[in-house]
Amino acid sequence: MQKFKVIIVEDVPLELKGTLRIIESDIPEAEVIGTADNEAAYWKLIKQQQPDLLLLDLGLGGFTSIGVEICRQTKELYPSVRVLIFTGEIYNEKLWVDTLDAGADGIILKTGELLTRHDVVAVMDGKQLVFNEPILKKIVDHFKHSVGSALAKQEAVVGYEIDEYDERFLRHLALGYTKDQIAQLRGMPFGVKSLEKRQNELVQKLFPDGNRGQSVNATRLVVRALELRILDIDNLEPDDE
Repeated sequence: MQKFKVIIVEDVPLELKGTLRIIESDIPEAEVIGTADNEAAYWKLIKQQQPDLLLLDLGLGGFTSIGVEICRQTKELYPSVRVLIFTGEIYNEKLWVDTLDAGADGIILKTGELLTRHDVVAVMDGKQLVFNEPILKKIVDHFKHSVGSALAKQEAVVGYEIDEYDERFLRHLALGYTKDQIAQLRGMPFGVKSLEKRQNELVQKLFPDGNRGQSVNATRLVVRALELRILDIDNLEPDDE
């Protein structure tokens, strides 16, 4: 790999020292042209000399939003600069998403394998979405959960003979729509009486045992659809009206 220039943004002296040691021992191609412990110092540095790689901590001065904005603005002003996040925010998944939305090329958590030459080389070679083992495990876990939920929904839809209008009807009931409002939705070719009939048919499908003799209202029907994974509570969005 060819030599490249690096700016490190890190506000904890001990962690900066450790990062410099990793780079010196494992990544000899990297030339650290400056370090900054706050936002102002960073912008002063990059205006003097543009790096090839920004190694960015997020929790500057106790405010993680500063790191996200540094990433976003760097990508806007200097699009050729690679931004690799090196952060101790190991539990803040929302922050990871914000950082990726801001244009980060990868996220390395300060735990487990830490910063490696392999990860840095991958970023410098143009690979996007470079992660180390801790965050990769989280991503895989979320992926497995997402796929499992999708399969469970598919099986429930097939098993209970749920068509697209049933799903749309149940979803809007879950969102608090009345039958009058659902009947007025674009793409819903049913009047209120037809929706009432559909609701009764859904009760028979989802409660084949008759709900132990108890009546089933719209709320209980929706809860049952959620229990069976016919509806995904994380993806309850209304159709365009």
